[in-house]
Amino acid sequence: MDGFLVRASGRQTIRRAVEVSCCVVRQSDGKIVGRQGFDLSPYGMRVELKDIDVDPGDLLHVTFQATHLQKWFYTDARAARVLHGRRPREKGRSLGLSFETLDAVSRLILRGALRKIPPTLPARERRIDYAATIMNILAS
Repeated sequence: MDGFLVRASGRQTIRRAVEVSCCVVRQSDGKIVGRQGFDLSPYGMRVELKDIDVDPGDLLHVTFQATHLQKWFYTDARAARVLHGRRPREKGRSLGLSFETLDAVSRLILRGALRKIPPTLPARERRIDYAATIMNILAS
């Protein structure tokens, strides 16, 4: 039965397994949320959370340097997801960021710099796309 199931990919691009120093500041009160980023893509990254609470939807300012060109990236981001570190592979609490104001040229530079870095290993199975699965069954 598992051979019939079609797995969905809800990602815009592949996340890359890279650690970057960064500074993530909450826009509302100016508190530093994180200083270590990982799982980077041109559309967002995960940031290690220490002892501060962040809610999904919070606006943040993000600064990081992720290329061999020593280029700094500045963008506003939105807290997309808070991970509590309950899965076996997770190292602790982290925050998923979605970049909002990163311009197209910076995204292109970042995409090129990340191309040589291996992708992250998924922490869970991809969800099932039931509509595509039904279409495959009907087509066969």
